[in-house]
Amino acid sequence: MSASAIRFDFDNSYARELEGFYVPWKGAEVPAPAMLRFNAGLAAELGLDARALDSGVGAAVLAGALAADGSEPLAMAYAGHQFGGFSPQLGDGRALLIGEVLDRHGRRRDIHLKGSGRTPFSRGGDGKAVLGPVLREYLVGEAMHALGIPTTRALAAVTTGERIDRDGPKPGAVLARVAASHLRIGTFQFFAARGETDKVRQLADYAIARHYPELTDDAERYLGLLERVCNAQAELIARWMLVGFVHGVMNTDNMTISGETIDYGPCAFIDTYDPAAVFSSIDRHGRYAYGNQPAIAQWNLARLAETLLPLIDDDQDEAARRAIEVLNGFAAVHRQAWLAGMRAKLGLARALPEDAELVEDLLAAMAGQKVDFTRLFRALSDVIRGEVAGARELFHDAAAIDPWLARYRQRGALEDGAAHQRAAAMERVNPLYIPRNHKVEEALAAALDGDMAPFDRLVERLSRPFDAQSGAEAYAFGAPSEFGCYTTYCGT
Repeated sequence: MSASAIRFDFDNSYARELEGFYVPWKGAEVPAPAMLRFNAGLAAELGLDARALDSGVGAAVLAGALAADGSEPLAMAYAGHQFGGFSPQLGDGRALLIGEVLDRHGRRRDIHLKGSGRTPFSRGGDGKAVLGPVLREYLVGEAMHALGIPTTRALAAVTTGERIDRDGPKPGAVLARVAASHLRIGTFQFFAARGETDKVRQLADYAIARHYPELTDDAERYLGLLERVCNAQAELIARWMLVGFVHGVMNTDNMTISGETIDYGPCAFIDTYDPAAVFSSIDRHGRYAYGNQPAIAQWNLARLAETLLPLIDDDQDEAARRAIEVLNGFAAVHRQAWLAGMRAKLGLARALPEDAELVEDLLAAMAGQKVDFTRLFRALSDVIRGEVAGARELFHDAAAIDPWLARYRQRGALEDGAAHQRAAAMERVNPLYIPRNHKVEEALAAALDGDMAPFDRLVERLSRPFDAQSGAEAYAFGAPSEFGCYTTYCGT
């Protein structure tokens, strides 16, 4: 089979409309590309021929070593603030956008490769990725999708037949991922830092047409773009907080215009509730801690606003005033989304003024008690059914939660509907299974030893996070004490 047998029906608007925003490039040759895992369901959603793509030729295409008909592979330019410091040129240093397709619902989707070799934006590295981080992103991205959180998704994990030096030789791999786009705050920063206002305008018009077309003819469309991105990110971060997700590296080049989660490097989920939770080996000062994520998102969005000021108003003082007004609205949108999510997690359909205090007091009661965040919210559905033991036993001092449980029952008495209906609704939003860190590491370690069964079992469990699954009890618990402190590393 040749590459021409694999049809993507590419419609590459980025390559066509944004010349000068990228460098055309080809992936590196690899000795033995092989399809390790292929997401046939996503391929079908994209309108791709899964049978043809899940092949040796398909592996070569999704490793970047072979270009399919219509592909226009390119490395995207962007800049970014990394841990608060600005880097004027980052870009796809080991990745390629191979093209865009319109899926079966008419949505434009990027197909992007990570680990496909060096590009002109490489910064001293080899441009490669190794198997462990590729599988981590595959797994966590698909888990986030199943949880209902906007995210890039994994189309395939391809091994390359190479051994890559990462603290010793490790198997090389490439992740093929799919996104609504890979436009980032850092994409805007790249051109704004060079004073290329016309290109910032061109990029903004492209972003509006692609993601927020209702603004196209709006005289205030650039302010509207800022507002739409702020709202999308406010709601996204609220969703992260509701499931205990810690991104780990919220640089501006890792924050999308579309409002999707992107770049699962040193990410993790909290087991026990702790606003100061940090897992990334490089986040030494806790900048991107779990509880800091909303404030960091707002800071990042201020950097986007700076790039758009020349477009918002010729009077830069007036532009700044209007942008600040939008940015100041972030907290309210985020809190509204977070509180609505918390009400759903607590089985509260009505919105009452005292709900915010009820939620905050629950979190305060959890602090310092080593309470399993995910299991507690799941256990509260049993509280609705009249069974409080499961929730109480999650606390080091069970008496610490008793006053709150009494208030919770009083608040629940104000709700309509039968208890079993409310409890069932809670179990549709409170996951039983998340990517528990020790289970992720167990699956990745086995994969590196050539055993993909633990990985496949974990992906299967996480594909139905809200449904109790027979034989999956171990996937619903946090790490045993001997697992120790968890540290994650940048890799893909």
